[in-house]
Amino acid sequence: MNQLTPVTVEANGRAYPFPKAPAIAICLDGCEPAYLDEAITAGLMPALEAVKKKGTSRLAHSVIPSFTNPNNLSIATGRPPAVHGICGNFLYDPETGEEVMMNDPRFLRAPTIFKAFYDAGAKVAVVTAKDKLRALLGHGLKFDEGRAWCFSSEKSDTTTTAEHGIDNASAWLGLPVPEVYSAELSEFVFAAGVKLLVEQQPDVMYLTTTDYVQHKYAPGDEQANAFYAMFDRYLAQLDAMGAAIVVTADHGMKPKHLSDGEPAVVYVQDLLDDWLGNAAARVILPITDPYVVHHGALGSFATAYLPDGTDRAAIIDRLAAVEGIDVVLDRETACARFELPPDRIGDIVLVSGENMTVGTSADRHDLAALDEPLRSHGGLTEQEVPFIVNRALPDLPVAPDLRNFDALYYAALAAAS
Repeated sequence: MNQLTPVTVEANGRAYPFPKAPAIAICLDGCEPAYLDEAITAGLMPALEAVKKKGTSRLAHSVIPSFTNPNNLSIATGRPPAVHGICGNFLYDPETGEEVMMNDPRFLRAPTIFKAFYDAGAKVAVVTAKDKLRALLGHGLKFDEGRAWCFSSEKSDTTTTAEHGIDNASAWLGLPVPEVYSAELSEFVFAAGVKLLVEQQPDVMYLTTTDYVQHKYAPGDEQANAFYAMFDRYLAQLDAMGAAIVVTADHGMKPKHLSDGEPAVVYVQDLLDDWLGNAAARVILPITDPYVVHHGALGSFATAYLPDGTDRAAIIDRLAAVEGIDVVLDRETACARFELPPDRIGDIVLVSGENMTVGTSADRHDLAALDEPLRSHGGLTEQEVPFIVNRALPDLPVAPDLRNFDALYYAALAAAS
């Protein structure tokens, strides 16, 4: 840190210490805490075990809905969706009748911590598995000054210096572009993070993965353990290079299937069609994105728009009585409780239980590609996530006060000491 380097950097009302060593936040997509416990018990994560002993290990809460986009943007901004505006993977615009993906920066209502650090003179690197997050996470960065890098594994062979800070990241890393539905998509992220740390020494780095493995395999399964053993090898390298690291997740993952392996679903659009008339109401599943093969667009959070004149309280009571639906709230109550933007949420919000999902209509979900019993997320039972720092922070709070979107703050704090 030279005399011109600020002591702190402000982002969305919070002061972040300027790191003296690289500050890294790692988001392990879908990392139910049990995955780490099982892999450690199996002796497959010696680096993480050592990190937990020398550092600080807690549980934290994600934001609700416990989906990828809202939580990654919460980590990137340090704030809940009510502030940054990204409350799902996509949204419904009642004025136009269109359902649109929220992967365009025009939907982002708050600047990222990455931009704040970049504007303060820091080097910033962001690597994401899927390209759907890349434009949002990299919004506001300038890539023509040699201080910013932001690219995805998925599109790594098409990166340019002008748009991503690097030409052909796949060739640079010496790895082929991974299949989008693979563990290798996440491994590419870790490998890129290690090489960026060696070559560029970014002040702030964010690595975020995909939950393909977690959707398919339970904690302790051979394939899940292999994934976390792979991650552990890269964690060891990052830790050995002196970076301050926070490992957390965007959400957990739970089994959402019946005893025969069939998906456990409450088809809410079908219910509302029966009660209010065909297509009178509109059920929105914010888990929906272009990558639905491993979950069939079935998660544990939904919002519904009701026709004018509907007795909302009566519909809430009827839905609350449906087996498998744990929480039904009106818009105002849901937005206050879950810190959501009211203009992007329907008239009611539904959250299903630990082993249940919410669907629209039975004929609208293509479940043919589910080759394993359904595992998914989105609700309160997937809110608890790991929060592990590789340095001692004895005053670190615990859940629910500790949130996954505190990751970059505590990484910077650890790196500034």
